[in-house]
This record gives sequence, structure tokens and C-alpha cells, in this order.
Amino acid sequence: MSDMDRENKAAQDAQDSGEDQEQKEFVERKRWIFFGLPFTFTKYTVTDEVITINEGFFNTKENDCYLYKVQDVELHTSLGERIFGLGTVACYTGDNTHPQLFLSHIKNAKEIKDYILRASETARRRRRTLNTLNIDAEDIDEIDA
Repeated sequence: MSDMDRENKAAQDAQDSGEDQEQKEFVERKRWIFFGLPFTFTKYTVTDEVITINEGFFNTKENDCYLYKVQDVELHTSLGERIFGLGTVACYTGDNTHPQLFLSHIKNAKEIKDYILRASETARRRRRTLNTLNIDAEDIDEIDA
């Protein structure tokens, strides 16, 4: 069997098993609401594994959050954002450093929100993690005493 035949067979097997060969990546810049211009130094990158926020020009800060930690996603659009085709995606996570991530004033906000929601569920299933919430866990100690 030639190398070309092997590659075609591997591609066909991956397609038959439902694996997605194409991995999406969204890269957006935070924009001014006025005219939706990207004159800021904040860049958001969303892949199938992680959300990365890079901020700053002189002093830079990079924040990452794995998608399997995302518990809920919301889309916020003000009147000004709707006029210029922008939106803000709020991600509520189980991350210790940033329990709430905001991807502010970005284009394609609805598409990115939907992608994060689907990809976070896929990442949790792939890692076999359980999404749980901490609801007044302190009161349990008082009941046991």
C-alpha cells in the first residue's frame, strides 16, 4: 500500500468515526463602541482547548482559561453595540483567578458564544469532568456538628 493510499485511508477513517479534522480558532480585538474600531490593545483568542486574553501595550497581561472550566456563557449587547454589530460575551468559569471572563465589544459575538458553549461541553466530555456548583457548602459543616 502506498503512502498516498495510507493517507487517504486515515482521512476516511477519521471522517467515518466523526472526528473533526478542522479545528476552529477565533481571534478578535476589543473594539471601541463608537464605530466599532479596534483601537485597543486587548486581543481575545478562542480555540477548542483554551480562551486566552492578552491585554496591554507597555505592561502586558495574558490570562488563559481552559474551556472545560466554562460553566455558562451569556451574550450582552447594548444599543450602541447592536448599532455597530458588536457584543460582549460573558463566560462564567470554575477558574480561580478569573471566575468571570468578559470578551468585550467583539464582532461575531453570537457565533463565538455558541462556539464556546458547544466546545466547553465537548471538552468536559473529552476530559470526563463533571460540572458541579458549590451551593452553600459551608452550611453542611454546621448540620453535621
